[in-house]
Amino acid sequence: MNITIIGRKCTPRESFKERAEQKLKKVEKFFGPDADAKVTASVEKSAKVVEITLSKGGYIFRAQERSQDMEDALDTCVDSLIRQIRKNKTRLEKRIHELSFDDVFNAPEEEEPEFEVVKTKSVIVKPESVEEAILQMNLLGHQFYMFRNSETDLLNVVYKRKDGGYSVLEPTNE
Repeated sequence: MNITIIGRKCTPRESFKERAEQKLKKVEKFFGPDADAKVTASVEKSAKVVEITLSKGGYIFRAQERSQDMEDALDTCVDSLIRQIRKNKTRLEKRIHELSFDDVFNAPEEEEPEFEVVKTKSVIVKPESVEEAILQMNLLGHQFYMFRNSETDLLNVVYKRKDGGYSVLEPTNE
């Protein structure tokens, strides 16, 4: 697994880096050695925050945890990722690994939760700046808002983060 460890407003200690690599070995068994992991450690006013993003084959898993201790945040974050992976393991295996006809149809059946779309909504997407989109999202009382970025002319989504900040999702062809 390709692991990148980044520090924001801090420099992660060597012991933290070693612990992160050791903990991510638990996750490597799900994805194999060619997966990418990005660990971001940061320090806020009252807590240490660890964010882990895993990617392989177009699938991305992300977890973020905060704690008074950086190692505790790391442990909780890895546990959260493992829960996400196990929850979606059946679907992922079917898509990531090419299974033969016999493997798919002769395997013991597991109950898979259905994703039910309960509403489809049409929206008018007009060119706006990111600031205008955030204002519109807040006026509507939504957690996210889709808009056409007036600078790039691409569809973007702005959303409110748990920490109170905002993020913008922009399309890419990578």
